[in-house]
Amino acid sequence: MRGGGRHLDEDDVRVRARGGSRPRTRKRPKHEDASTGMVTAVDRGRYRCLVEGREVTAMKARELGRGSIVVGDRVALVGDLTGTPDTLARIVRVEGRASVLRRTADDTDPVERVIVANADRLVIVCALADPDPQPRLIDRCLVAAYDAGLDPVLCLTKADLARPDTLLEEYASLDLRHVVTGHDGDTAELEDLLADRTSVLVGSSGVGKSTLVNRLVPEAARAVGHVNPVTGRGRHTSTSAVALPYRGGWIIDTPGVRSFGLAHIDPDDVVAGFPDLEEAVAECPPGCPHTADAEGCALDAWASDGRLAPTRVASLRRLLASRTGEETA
Repeated sequence: MRGGGRHLDEDDVRVRARGGSRPRTRKRPKHEDASTGMVTAVDRGRYRCLVEGREVTAMKARELGRGSIVVGDRVALVGDLTGTPDTLARIVRVEGRASVLRRTADDTDPVERVIVANADRLVIVCALADPDPQPRLIDRCLVAAYDAGLDPVLCLTKADLARPDTLLEEYASLDLRHVVTGHDGDTAELEDLLADRTSVLVGSSGVGKSTLVNRLVPEAARAVGHVNPVTGRGRHTSTSAVALPYRGGWIIDTPGVRSFGLAHIDPDDVVAGFPDLEEAVAECPPGCPHTADAEGCALDAWASDGRLAPTRVASLRRLLASRTGEETA
């Protein structure tokens, strides 16, 4: 090195700041004195975090780059952590995630959208009427839950308008944990399932998800909407995810969804999201695509002799077909 200058190793490279002479280092501060907190809400680049029992508003430090920070993330913060109005802290580090629930806009969209981090239970909220049940959306949420390592629970609302028997029969082979609620009905079973867990609630608009959250956590005061009588669809009332403390754990309410794309999940993992079809799939020839025209696909034989529900086979095949744009669900 000319002039006997000091050797700079890779972690201590200094470059000149653009338009000036002050050196800039690639070394990042370790912030060893940072406090830890949990992100409970995100709103236009501001993050509400719970830090030692205080609600603190924070922004993301520039050195974190463009990586996303979502509700449920455990983060390290510096700056003003008093939580007083008009103060702002900085998130300087995102800790490792134990789980990540993702979706895409549709099954051909390459862009993943992280919904929440560090949840351990996915509560799929589905109305029995007004709007009608959506088994396709349930199947998609189940695949996403199994892929993320979350324990799924099916929560059926509006039981005062329709009976759950037909829908539950469709999932009988899964041994899927479920709860049924109606208007002002008993929620004790659901309350016990949510205690001491971090549960994320997912469902389409109008299924009563926000109403359910308000019954469980009255101080949440989540906005409640109604179903359009013409389209049969609900109006989006919750505009962003929010984490609410609940009986030793957390309830994470999310905005209503109209689609739940699975483009980020490998086709083999989509099949794995149908554990009730596992034995039949094991009898398929190697490399079987499990489509309706696949030669020797064991799903057909099992469905024809009553060992599998044809609706479940059809649902899997719709999901696999939609990944190529052949069909949407």
